[in-house]
Amino acid sequence: MTDDRPDRPALQEKAPPGIDTTVPHSARIWNYLLGGKDNYAVDRAAGDGVCAVFPGMVDITRHSRAFIGRVVRHLAQEDGIRQFLDIGTGLPTVDNTHEIAQRVAPESRVVYVDNDPLVLAHAHALLTSTPQGSTAYIDADVRDPDRILRQAAGTLDFDRPVGLMLMGILGLVGDDEEPRAIVRRLLDALPPGSWLGLNDGADTDPAYVEAIARFNAKSGAVPYTPRSPEAIAGYFEGLELVEPGVVSCSRWRLENLPFDEPDEVAVFGGLARKA
Repeated sequence: MTDDRPDRPALQEKAPPGIDTTVPHSARIWNYLLGGKDNYAVDRAAGDGVCAVFPGMVDITRHSRAFIGRVVRHLAQEDGIRQFLDIGTGLPTVDNTHEIAQRVAPESRVVYVDNDPLVLAHAHALLTSTPQGSTAYIDADVRDPDRILRQAAGTLDFDRPVGLMLMGILGLVGDDEEPRAIVRRLLDALPPGSWLGLNDGADTDPAYVEAIARFNAKSGAVPYTPRSPEAIAGYFEGLELVEPGVVSCSRWRLENLPFDEPDEVAVFGGLARKA
């Protein structure tokens, strides 16, 4: 894998206090699959284990990352969104939400949310900002939307439209924890004209489903639940989806491709407006 941040040294295997390197973590595994350095041996082993069963996992991570960039650019360029609430941020990489948004509109304000201690340790990389804009980081779990909204109000103006980003995070929320209710609580706090950009692992590829099942059974990490495209589309109920709706992220609003349309990958997403 290639390193997406060559200027950063690899993590030392002796982790800072509060970071458990005996159990893999989804954010660090994702970082490894993207070619980053913010991961430990246990994360690399877990990532390699998934790829051994399902080599297409690297394609999923890369198409997911590209999807996020297209969503943010669409919101900033075409819809004039200047505020973003990015929940389930993950580890800093190239073209984070604030970098894309502030490239379009320097006055953009971005709040990142994650509960991984390693993300918190690297939060300074997410807190850079243009002088005109602002970024903030909240240490919180997506399962606690009220806390997220309360703290985000220190940076975001909830009387103005917000781009809510839930990228790859709801698969970590079990059905018994009511992920749709979490999305609804977050959206209810946002004004009309706000947007939901969301993607998540889908059950469309049996090899992917099998790889995730093995990961859940053996890794000791928080389980991940791939859901049907119909279930993922359900998060957008009551919103106005932009074309092409909820589709494989590899095929969502492609930009100037010099080659044929890519194959579908088992991660689906979309973008929708709150009327």
